[in-house]
Amino acid sequence: MINQPKTILIVEDEQNLLDVLADKLGASGFSVLKAENGEKGLDLALKYHPDLILLDILMPKMDGLTMVRRLREDVWGSTASVIILTNLVDNEKVMEAVKNKVSDYLIKTDCKLKDLVEMIKKKLGLNRTFQSSVYYY
Repeated sequence: MINQPKTILIVEDEQNLLDVLADKLGASGFSVLKAENGEKGLDLALKYHPDLILLDILMPKMDGLTMVRRLREDVWGSTASVIILTNLVDNEKVMEAVKNKVSDYLIKTDCKLKDLVEMIKKKLGLNRTFQSSVYYY
């Protein structure tokens, strides 16, 4: 049986950061979905059921915490794995994220890409030597 790559949905309005995260996660063997706002992110999450959602808070159209609240209303979304990655340091927002069962609340400026990838692998039960595979048919 062929192991399918785990899918990560990145919801981030800063295009440069969205591209960097997508490139790094893609190069680490993940399948990546991208959304530049919470509205599109929610649509993609409910349609594709990614293994993990990496979510910013401050975004146009729908902020990240609103997206999480709406995601939790869905049967699949009620248990979806979500990591907040933001520059917003606000205890009230952290508490709201915890209330909505967000697994981690990370500050962008404190987070190294390599460490983020390792954290995602650990959350998804992948070992450190996980390698992407390419199959030709």
